[in-house]
Amino acid sequence: MALGQLLCKDRGIDTGRIDGLYGQQTLAAFEAFNLLKAGQPLEKWRDEIHDDAAIAPPAPAINTAWPRQSEVPTFFGPPCKPQMKRLELPFRMRIAWDLEKEITGFMIHEKVHDSAARVFEKIWRHYGEAGIREIGMDLFGGCYNCRKMKGGSSWSMHSWAIAIDFDPARNQLKWSHLHARLAKPDATKFWEFWEEEGWLSLGRARDFDWMHVQAARL
Repeated sequence: MALGQLLCKDRGIDTGRIDGLYGQQTLAAFEAFNLLKAGQPLEKWRDEIHDDAAIAPPAPAINTAWPRQSEVPTFFGPPCKPQMKRLELPFRMRIAWDLEKEITGFMIHEKVHDSAARVFEKIWRHYGEAGIREIGMDLFGGCYNCRKMKGGSSWSMHSWAIAIDFDPARNQLKWSHLHARLAKPDATKFWEFWEEEGWLSLGRARDFDWMHVQAARL
């Protein structure tokens, strides 16, 4: 696996850290490698999706004014240089690509820290440990990651540590609500808790990338 990551890196494909683990970023890198090897252009399908095609999420219950994606550098600063603060979790999460590793917190942009902390507390109180594990909300897919959007050329919201991924294996990037685990009815409150704080689900707004929630509007 590490050799494959190194081969991708040699071709200029971002695999993230060379760790020998098979996560979603490594999967995307291998797909890009195979396209280049076959002489085909890399997919930039997300560049062709317009913001006005998005479904407007419910109005947040509190006054939270997260910026639009185009305004993120002005509001949060340059990509890959976020001012971060550790978020302590009310329940343990597992690393989605290395399930034997548990975490009790992670680093997130300081401006969204308190908002995210309130959401995780609501998730814990509403679902409890059994419900969280059943739906996969304990499977941490990452927060800060300095990279471009998968399938696009713009900076990912992860580059500012203002996006969080959950259970990537069962909520893959291109999966619609027909397949994604977090699109099922028992996850509705999970998304509503985020939306009450002004966060946006790409799954509920665009019907892809159901693993992802971000503190930025489209």
